[in-house]
Amino acid sequence: MTAKKAPEPEPTIKDQVSEVIFGYETQAGKLFDIILMIMITASVAAVMLDSVGILSESGQRALYRLEWFFTLAFTIEYGLRIYSSSEPKRYITSFYGVIDLLSILPTYVSFFFPTASFLVVIRFLRVLRIFRVLKLFRYIGEANLLFTALINTRRKIFVFLFAVLNLIVIFGTLMYIIEGPDNGFSNIPQSIYWAIVTITTVGYGDITPHTPLGQAVAAIAMICGYAIIAVPTGIIGAELMQEFQHRNNPSNSRKIQCTHCNAEHHQTDAVFCRICGGLLDKDK
Repeated sequence: MTAKKAPEPEPTIKDQVSEVIFGYETQAGKLFDIILMIMITASVAAVMLDSVGILSESGQRALYRLEWFFTLAFTIEYGLRIYSSSEPKRYITSFYGVIDLLSILPTYVSFFFPTASFLVVIRFLRVLRIFRVLKLFRYIGEANLLFTALINTRRKIFVFLFAVLNLIVIFGTLMYIIEGPDNGFSNIPQSIYWAIVTITTVGYGDITPHTPLGQAVAAIAMICGYAIIAVPTGIIGAELMQEFQHRNNPSNSRKIQCTHCNAEHHQTDAVFCRICGGLLDKDK
C-alpha cells in the first residue's frame, strides 16, 4: 500500500499577507504593487500642488486630508511589511525598508516643523519597485556598467575638478581686482560665485562686469566653460566604451588586478595599468 501524502498545511494569514505584499509573481501581488505605485505618485503630486500658493489656499483642507490618508495608508502598509516579513530586522534595515520609513515620517514630524511635510517627496524613491513589477531587472546590468565606468574614472575626474577649482579661484580673484566693489564684486567669495556661474554657462546676470578688461576676462571664462564641459564627457565616454568592449569580448582582456589601484580587465598586451599607470604584475 502506498502511503498517503500528508495534506499541505493551509497558509496562515501572515503567509497570505506576505504573498500579496512581497510577492510579485501572483496576480494579487502585481495588483497590490500597481495600486501602491499609483498611490505613491498621487501623494507626491498632492504635496507638489500644496506648494502652489493659489491651489494651497483654495484646496488646503482637501490636500491636508489627502496627505493624511496617504500617510496612514503607507503606515499600515509599513506595519504589515514588518509583520509578514520572514526576517523583520533585515527588512527594516534594508534599502527599501529605510525608504518606506522615511516616506511616512515627514508628515508626523510636521507637527513640530510644519515645512517638513514637503519632504514626503522622498516617497517617489519607492517607485523603484517598478523594476520588480515590470521585470526590468535586466537593465540593472546596464546601470552597473555605467557605475563601473564612473568608479574607474574617479581619479581622472578628481584631477579635472581640482583643476577647474583652481581656474575658478583665479578668474574670481581677477574679477575682484579688475571690477571691485563698485561693480558688484564686493569680495573674493562673491567673485568666485560669479566665476562658477559663468564657467558652468548658467549666467544668472545678477553680477556682471562693466569695464572692458573685465568683460574680456569674462569672455575668456565663458569660452573656457564650453571647453571644460567636454572633458568629463570624453573621459567617461572612453571608459564606457572600454567597459562595453570588455563585456562583449572578454577574451581581449585579462582579469589582472593592479597592485596599485586594484583596477581589473587590462588588454592582453598591457604592461602598465590603464587607470593609474602602475606596472602590472603578470604573475598575479
